[in-house]
Amino acid sequence: MDRTLTKTRTIFNQLIIRHYGNKVGIIGVPFDKGQEKKGVAQGPKAIREANLIDELKKLELDVRDYGDIHYKINNKNDIKNMIHLNHVASCTSSLSEQIRQVLRDNRQILTIGGDHSVSIGSIDGHVKEKQDVAVIWVDAHADLNTNKTSESGNVHGMPVALLTSELADYWPYLPGMDWQMPMLSIRNVAYIGLRSVDRYERLVIEKFGITAYGMEDIERYGIHHVIHMALNKIDPHNSKSLHVSFDIDSLDPLEAPSTGTPVRGGLSLREGIHLMEEIHRTSRLNAIDLVEVNPDIGSKQDVKFTVQAAIHIIQAALGYTRRGLKVPEGVTDLPLQTFR
Repeated sequence: MDRTLTKTRTIFNQLIIRHYGNKVGIIGVPFDKGQEKKGVAQGPKAIREANLIDELKKLELDVRDYGDIHYKINNKNDIKNMIHLNHVASCTSSLSEQIRQVLRDNRQILTIGGDHSVSIGSIDGHVKEKQDVAVIWVDAHADLNTNKTSESGNVHGMPVALLTSELADYWPYLPGMDWQMPMLSIRNVAYIGLRSVDRYERLVIEKFGITAYGMEDIERYGIHHVIHMALNKIDPHNSKSLHVSFDIDSLDPLEAPSTGTPVRGGLSLREGIHLMEEIHRTSRLNAIDLVEVNPDIGSKQDVKFTVQAAIHIIQAALGYTRRGLKVPEGVTDLPLQTFR
């Protein structure tokens, strides 16, 4: 091979790495105690086995897999209408500490659930480490119930109410949750994709003026304008560290059937990808949760569709663009044989 061509290729590769060399840390949370359907704990394994790390390395990302969260139950006392609170408290406490460590390692965080209760830990760790955080909660459901309003007692329907300071007075003392103080303002949370909201949750959204865009808003304005309206509401000065908590059931079940609480009429995969592309372009996205993939639900084809959708969402959040990676400045005049 011509030495000049070899040198040109080396420079090109170095520039690509420099341009796209973000550092990412992956945390798996094989946790299913926030709800009652078995299988969601296998979500991290299924997503990893779909070549997640190889797909991310194609984006020239520095990827480190921190493994799965393991925990010991710190408190055996539960309270009324919060199923497995002791497990939720112990798991999310361990996750919060791991999140802080990954951020100290100067890496973006990808947390793979597990059910949506794991976001209690991921967001808590993010807020403790970065303080000024804005959250985009992409979900068919508001997850705003308390133990007094929940019909099921499933904690995966309560994380936003647990995390936000304005709702702290609506809770009794929660054994095992002393490590978690609600420090996130509800003004810093925006919902996208809502279409199954309980009456109490709607009351809370209206009372506190929470930024919330349902599917009818997406139909009216389009996903592009909705994400920018949401960001302008919760981060008007473009200064906050961004956290996206993405429940796979935000997608329509035709796109992602293998999930525990599907609701028809959701986001298309294309809309979900565009949402994540736009948030990535802010350059302030520091944490992503991808939750509620359940490989025990549906056929093998259903599971494959759902896991593939999850991979596409993650890739978009971490820099993949459907136009292809942009050639960095300074290498636009490469000879055609460079690419042969």
